Amino acid sequence: MSILSDYHVHTSFSGDSSAPPEIMVDRAVELGLRHLCLTDHMDYDYTDGGVCFEFDPREYFHRLEPLREQYRDRIELSIGVELGLQPYLCRRHHNLIFSYPFDFVIGSIHLVNNKDPYFPSFFEGRAETTAYREYFECALQNLNAYSNFDTFGHLDYVVRYGPTQNRNYRIETYRDILDEILRTLIRRDIGLEVNTGGYKYGLGQPNPCRDILLRYRELGGRIVTLGSDAHEPQFMAYEFDRAAELLRSCGFASYFIFRRRVPEELPL
Repeated sequence: MSILSDYHVHTSFSGDSSAPPEIMVDRAVELGLRHLCLTDHMDYDYTDGGVCFEFDPREYFHRLEPLREQYRDRIELSIGVELGLQPYLCRRHHNLIFSYPFDFVIGSIHLVNNKDPYFPSFFEGRAETTAYREYFECALQNLNAYSNFDTFGHLDYVVRYGPTQNRNYRIETYRDILDEILRTLIRRDIGLEVNTGGYKYGLGQPNPCRDILLRYRELGGRIVTLGSDAHEPQFMAYEFDRAAELLRSCGFASYFIFRRRVPEELPL
């Protein structure tokens, strides 16, 4: 495996995972990873589906910092967070990430007008292309509202759950807004996450898809981060060899990890 760093992993601190942090770290060691970043959900005001996606950051660091020391001879453990972006939450996000020594911050879109594309109701009563465009418009709106994070998580997450997923999905349909998102990321030195959860969901590609990765590279983007989005140990580093091959085919020779919010480039 040429990618030895999984920088998007969830534990029982996330509302949709029951995996203790120790189990996830043990799995990373078993796989031979060199770097692992736990990035539990912090989705303030998540209102869809009745799940709480908030954790106590003080308890989070109290639990994870001893683990970092315990495993230091076997793996480098970093402490991150996945922010569920909504424009009005900027101040809360800012207060959180500057109150605790996070190594890595993912900015992701899970709610679009209080609805999560994970649920079929997001797509009801309208064309799939309309729903996808609304998601990308929301992504750009959030990026313009707040951008103090290190990588943009699973950019086309919405495609995982669409009625036809990616069978009819063409980035040319959304080229205008996707280009603006990618240019904004590049201008602000924010990375683009390659999330292998897309393989798990049967897309045959990561999130974002190959065409978006190609376009990001064409526009001058170079900061890519790798994450499995694992919520269970068996999906850690999922299809990383496949992702590495895809990245090379798109013209990338490296990926990035972060320590205390400072990027470090590693070869693919």
